[in-house]
Parts: sequence; structure tokens; C-alpha cells
Amino acid sequence: MTSVTGFTLPPYPHDRLVEVRAIAERAEGGLVDASVGTPIDPMPEVVLRALAEAAPSAAGYPASIGSLRYRESAAAWIARRFEVDIPADAVMACVGTKELVASLPRALSLRIPERDTVLYPAISYPTYEMGARLAGLRAVPVPLDDRWSLDLARVDEADADRALVLWVNDPGNPTGTGCSAEDMAEVVSWARARGVIVASDECYAEFTWDEYGAPAAPVTALASGPRDVLAVHSLSKRSNMAGLRAGFVAGDADLVAYLGELRKHSGLMVPAPVQAAAAAALDDDAHVDEQRERYARRRVLAVEGLAAAGLHHNGGTSTFYLWLRAVEGGEDGWSIARRLADAGLLVAPGDLYGEGGAKHVRVSLTVTDDALERVLGRLAGAAAH
Repeated sequence: MTSVTGFTLPPYPHDRLVEVRAIAERAEGGLVDASVGTPIDPMPEVVLRALAEAAPSAAGYPASIGSLRYRESAAAWIARRFEVDIPADAVMACVGTKELVASLPRALSLRIPERDTVLYPAISYPTYEMGARLAGLRAVPVPLDDRWSLDLARVDEADADRALVLWVNDPGNPTGTGCSAEDMAEVVSWARARGVIVASDECYAEFTWDEYGAPAAPVTALASGPRDVLAVHSLSKRSNMAGLRAGFVAGDADLVAYLGELRKHSGLMVPAPVQAAAAAALDDDAHVDEQRERYARRRVLAVEGLAAAGLHHNGGTSTFYLWLRAVEGGEDGWSIARRLADAGLLVAPGDLYGEGGAKHVRVSLTVTDDALERVLGRLAGAAAH
């Protein structure tokens, strides 16, 4: 009898939290889930209205590349937010960005089969690595420097020569780090010199602050021009539309056209009412200003409250994630997570995002103000005793 060994799926990262979740659920006052980052604030009224108005006329199949209305709204938003001009023809809809992140390496490997390696930040969103593995490609982590930024000087040139794509995430998950426009330009230049496509995950670009907590302008890989660059964006966090699954990718027109044709064969389509809602969301900045203020308020509250529990945020100033480690001792991320779970706060141990995060936990600010204040109060009470 011949045995066949195929690809063995690793556990889904957040499924490893079963034990810690059970601890948090037993806490007096109940669970406050700050582990995954699922939006809990309301969808904007402009989104709900557009969704309802578009539904009656959605009997037919939507175009895989996305409606012209959606792509024009995305291009206009890029121009407003980044001061970069991208034509609507260089924008493509995707079913949320996670499926794009997971499927992009396979799609690009069909176009460029001589390259077999995906480079990604050593501490980052796990789907960058998984997308490479699902495509049968080599997944090679890029070391980070002491600011949690890519240290491309430490990439082996043999890996660079084989690289198909380099993932960039700015501002970064889980660390909240953002780079300067000059640093991003250097990343793009490094990749182009080696024939590597830059896939820039910029999904958190609306939530950028400086060291004083004031809103700061985001950076984009597209500022260096669209050639060999694909910038990935999502409405999930910007407009609290995670349940509707709407995103887009913009950049190199030839690559976008290729992806659009490939996805047409796969039947990957964003429902027409969702595209209408996403276009309306992209046309409106007022609700984003409100959401940014919510996260900024929670960020200050959480940093101060968790400091009282002996935890220090040593990540960057942006996103709605905190990257925490114990101020004293050698406590690892799982130990910190269990300690916080005793008070009902569920967080993500840092090694879910890479071995280098083992001393950290990630805390998401996608919890209500009331829930955050309640659980921080429990932690303060525990510290007092």
C-alpha cells in the first residue's frame, strides 16, 4: 500500500487561543475580545443606504475587475489620501483583501514561473507566509530592525534572486510601525533592481498618527510609480465593512489586467451592492475622521491602563493595535495572555505573527469604549491587590 503525503495545514493562528479564551470567559464580568481585530463600531449610514439602493438591480453577474464606479472611487480616494494619480483601469476589486493576499503568490507564479520565493516581514500578518505555502512557493521571512521595519540588507542575495514578490505592510500589523516616504522609496528601489514585485499591504493607511498622537499622512509604495507595484486596500477597517468583504488592489496596469483576467476564470466577484456601498464609503471621509478619533481615544486609554498592569507598548504610533511586552522579567506572550485573560481580556500572543514576537502580545482596539474601560478597571483592581 502506497502512502501519500500532501500538504498538512497548520492550525489557524487564532484557533490556538482556545485555552486562553476559556480562561477569559470564566472571568467575573465576562470576556472582552481584543484578539482578532473584528470591527464592532457601526457601518456608516452612507454605506447602508447605498447597499439598500443597489440591491434591487443586482440580478446579474458583476464584473470580476469591479464596476467602473467602484474603481473610479478607489482611484479618487488614492489621489486624496496619498496625492498619487492612478487611473481607474489600474484598479481591481477583490473579495476583501485576505483572499487577495492568500491567492496573489499563486497568480503571479503563473505569470512568472521562473521565480519561486515570497519575501515577507518576519513579524507580520500570517497570511503572507500562508499564501506562499498554498502556492507551493518558498516563504522566506525578511528580518526586521530595531524599529520593526524591513532590514533588506540582511536578505540573502540567493533568496533575492529567486524572489517573485516582496510583501510590505505599512503601517504594520501587529507592531503599528510606519516608515517614512524615503524608506518606502528605498524598498521599492531595492525590489525593482532585483526584478521583484512589491505587494504593499496598506489596509491601515487611514489610522496613522505621529509620536504626539496627531493624525499623520500615510505613505504608499505607489509614490515611486506603479511599475511592478501592487498596493492592497480594504474597506474592512476604514469603514467597518469587514462583513461585506470589499477591497481593491491598484498599481501596475499590466499586472492588474492580468489578475483581472485570471480572476474572471475563477469566478471571483464582489457583489454589485457591496461595490456600490464601497464606492459610497470611499467617496466619504467624514465617517473615517470619526472612526480615527474613536481609535485615538481608545489608544490613549489602553496604553495608560495596560501600563498599570506592567505592560509597555514598544511598537509604532499607528494602527489600532498595541504591541506590548512586560516591563520587567522574561514573561513571554502566552504568559502575558493568560494573565490578562484572568481579568477577562483576550489578546493575541506575539508568536502568532512570527517567532520574533514571542515576548509580546497584540491588543486590538476594536472593542467598545465601555468594554475597554470595564476590563481596564478589572486589571487595575487586580494590580491593587
